[in-house]
Amino acid sequence: MDEPRSGCPINAAVEVLGDRWSLIVLRDVMFGDRRFFRELQRESEEGIASNILAARLRDLVAAGLLTRDDAGAGRRAAYSLTESSIELVPVLAELGWWGLRHRPTTEALRVRAELLYEGGRPLWQDFMDELRERHLGVARPDPSRPSVVEQLAAAYEAAVA
Repeated sequence: MDEPRSGCPINAAVEVLGDRWSLIVLRDVMFGDRRFFRELQRESEEGIASNILAARLRDLVAAGLLTRDDAGAGRRAAYSLTESSIELVPVLAELGWWGLRHRPTTEALRVRAELLYEGGRPLWQDFMDELRERHLGVARPDPSRPSVVEQLAAAYEAAVA
């Protein structure tokens, strides 16, 4: 990873996350549990091209936001979130809330942003714990709590029904 152009924390973040596709790829891994190249490409709402997806995945791995589990010859490589990308949940929740208020959205795709915003930090923390379990193998502190992934999926299903 190259040194940032300045010591500004916002600049340092933008240099890693500020292109058109990096946050979308992270969103799809995080919220859609899309872990494989073809899944990320085929199920992208925005229609990411394969060469751009390959470059973004490579960049996100190099930046320490994703890991790539090379399964061996003839097998698909799986991508996983790292702790630093899991800690982007509050950023993505706030970014989604901003987009919801200031940009055109669809009902089906806005419902998860609403749920995340309304749930606030406690819900974000539960979601980060679920992501740590799924991607890092760290058991959730309280597995009896309702699953955020299931809540987000149910809200989406209700919106498209």
